[in-house]
Formats: sequence, structure tokens, C-alpha cells
Amino acid sequence: MELSYFIQPVHPIGRPYGQTLQEDMESIILADRLGYEEAFVGEHFTDLAEPITSSLLFLARLIGETDRIKLGTGVTNLPVYHPVMIAGQVAMMDQMLNGRFIWGIGPGGQPSDVEAFGNWELDRNLKMVEVFDQVMELWWGDAPYDVTGEFHSFATTRTYNPEIGQGIAPKPLQEPHPPVVVTALAPYSHGITLAAERGWQPISCQYVQAYWVATHLPKYLEGRANAGLPQDPMGWRVAKCIFVAEDEATARAYAKSEDGPYGFYFSNLMKKLGGGGRIGLFGTYPDQPEEEITLRQSLDTQVIAGTVDSVTDQILELREQIGPFGTLVYTGLDWADKALGVRSMELMAEQVMPRVNAAIRDDEREISRKVDAAGALV
Repeated sequence: MELSYFIQPVHPIGRPYGQTLQEDMESIILADRLGYEEAFVGEHFTDLAEPITSSLLFLARLIGETDRIKLGTGVTNLPVYHPVMIAGQVAMMDQMLNGRFIWGIGPGGQPSDVEAFGNWELDRNLKMVEVFDQVMELWWGDAPYDVTGEFHSFATTRTYNPEIGQGIAPKPLQEPHPPVVVTALAPYSHGITLAAERGWQPISCQYVQAYWVATHLPKYLEGRANAGLPQDPMGWRVAKCIFVAEDEATARAYAKSEDGPYGFYFSNLMKKLGGGGRIGLFGTYPDQPEEEITLRQSLDTQVIAGTVDSVTDQILELREQIGPFGTLVYTGLDWADKALGVRSMELMAEQVMPRVNAAIRDDEREISRKVDAAGALV
């Protein structure tokens, strides 16, 4: 199991904007130093709690500050972009990162962003796919372009001049495109199947209850089977809110308190998603009455927190519940206490993950031994 990092981010709206941006950059630089494999950054345009307005611009600032970590959008909200614009920006980013780029895409779910960009009445999933497909036409189609769609149409037929390179879109380094990831929320999501058929990989969201997340793996494998791909779950990423401390008392006080950073995070998300009719994602069982879905319940059931040993056990229990997956995505939250936030990331990379992977290897060896023994008996 690999370890990655993700920030939306969610900060208290009273904090200075520049200060939170600096903190978020520091956290990704730290993740690079600690050996996290990937770092994903969200984007929202009209939200003071989640104020990174361009994940691409933010990641560009980190190119020279990081050495090995892959940097990804988490996600690019495709319905708000013209395909010519986003094709050019992503191609340049992939080239600048020399292939260290991962392209997270999505339809955009922040309500005020949806309203502001005039996408309220549209099928945003349909628009997202159209933008993606038109980007592929720009990268790999023949110029001059003459592309017509339901949402966007464009051409370079009048101005095409190949002698000077005019009217031709730049291409990314990775062919046919950087690795594509999509977020997964809905139980039994058919969108995961459709994404897997295209070779895209899902990230199950950190605020979705584990019994719903368990429905994502079969849909992912179904899509891979439909595309003739191996039934390999290692492309599946699962995000979780995790906090590791030196002692249980510190872990509980910091990560399980309703007035702490994890409490603020879930309070903010529950209000946003609740207004969109998706509060059930936080329920501990299907059709749990909304009045029973509380912040206290979310902190108790959706935050993995404790000492190194405790967090290791909780991650292995999660894997047992939802099935095997390739990457655990650590969710970065506001550093209400920077020392504790940094130490949690350190403990996660340096102590928790080695123990998790040792336990997984031991399980795999035991399974292999039993299979060999059964074959010998036959």
C-alpha cells in the first residue's frame, strides 16, 4: 500500500489568506521530504474556507520546491473551463513537471461555484466528459481544428498556419494524457465503472462512510473487466482523515474534539453536503434519519486517530472492511497546532505505513502458504 496526500483545503475563514496558502505549500513540501508518493490539491472559486482557486497555479509554485512527489489536481473542475484553455494549461504543467503530473478531474460540486459559472441547470458530468474529449481532440487530432459540441465549439481553420506553428495546440509529455483520477462519493457508483472503462482511477472520498466505500471496489473492477483490463485493485485510492500522535490523549483531544481542526472540517463539509441532499454519506447505516447524523458521530466513525499502533490497527481494519486498495490518501487539514500536524505526517510515513505494509505482506505469505498446502494435499 502506498501513501499519498490530499488537501482541499479547509481552513477557518478568519485566518489570513496568504498564511493558509503558505501552510498548504509547506505541507506538500513536507510530504515530498517524507516520501509520500503523490499530493493532490483541490480548487474552489467562491469559498473562503477552501480558497485555492487554481490547483494548477498552486502546483506550479511547487515544481521547484519538490523533488520526487507526483503533483496532482484534486480536482480540475472541468465544466468551468473552456477546453482550449485547460488543454493548454495541463499540457504545459505536464511538461514542466517532466511527467510528475496527475490530472484529477471532476464535475465540480461546490454549490456557489456551480451557480457562479451558470452550471446549475446543466448535466455537469456530461459537460465534464465533453470537455475532456475535446481536450483529447486538441492534443491528438489533426490541425486545423473544427470541433463542435453541446457545450463548446471552436475552430482554428481561419488562422491555421503550420509554418509558424499557429493554430496548433501544445501536447503533454505523457501520452495520450497524464494519469487521470476521479473522486468517488456515491454508493454503488456507476460513474466509477464508466471511469474505469476509460482507464481512469478513482479516489474514494474521506468523508464517505466505510460501508459505502466498500461498494466502490466492485464497480471499479467491473469497469476494468469491461475494458479487458486485469482485475487489479491497486489503482484504487482511498482517502481518510487521519491523525497520529505520541499518545492517545493528545490524539483524542486534537482529532476527536468538535471544536478542533477535524471538528471544523467535518462541520464545514456536513453543512455543504447536507444542503445538497447528500448528508446520508455521513450516516452510519443506510437511510439513517438525518436528525441522528451528527458531528459527534462523524468524528467518532470517520476519523482514524490514535498512536502509531492504534492507527495501524484501524487502517488494517478498514482494509479488511472495504477490500484491498493500492494507495491510502492522507487528508491534510488546517494546522491548528503546527507541531502536532507535522508530527502526525511524520509518524504516518515513518512508522505507521511500514507496519501496515509488514502486516499486509505477512497476510499474503500466510494465504500463499495455505494455498500451497492445499495444493500439496490434492
